[in-house]
Amino acid sequence: MHVALRNLLTGLVAGAMLVACGFQLQGRQTLPPQLERVEVRAADRHSDFTQSLRRSLDASGARLVEVAGAEGAVVRIVTDQFTEKVLSVDARNIPTDYELVYEVEVEVRRGTETLMEAQPFMLTRILSFDERRQLAKEREKDVLREALARDLASMVLRRLASL
Repeated sequence: MHVALRNLLTGLVAGAMLVACGFQLQGRQTLPPQLERVEVRAADRHSDFTQSLRRSLDASGARLVEVAGAEGAVVRIVTDQFTEKVLSVDARNIPTDYELVYEVEVEVRRGTETLMEAQPFMLTRILSFDERRQLAKEREKDVLREALARDLASMVLRRLASL
């Protein structure tokens, strides 16, 4: 019983220290009041980035709406593109390394007020390619694209939290 009580107290003290130092779960930020109601406008509502940003905003307490209205903010995704570039090839001219690039540009408005001018965000990753494992490498590319989108959404959310 004494050990259980000590473990409980240790857990409570550790939790209190995390809260005191400002620790928050990744993907969750404290948003300013002008971002309580948010409309996310994007040409592709189903892109990895758009979906990740919507989930991050929701997790941070924003109320996602279809039309922002006078009180709500509009987060407009101006650019949302994923590209891959060949970095190197082998002796047979077959690609061996790709650079995966995910770029977005986001602006935020509330009524006629601009809260954040269009701002670019970009992340890159290197993908080694092996033609003998093409199916696995395609899946790895998909996983990396999704991870880049999540990381970009987290970057944008931190920027929005600083407004």
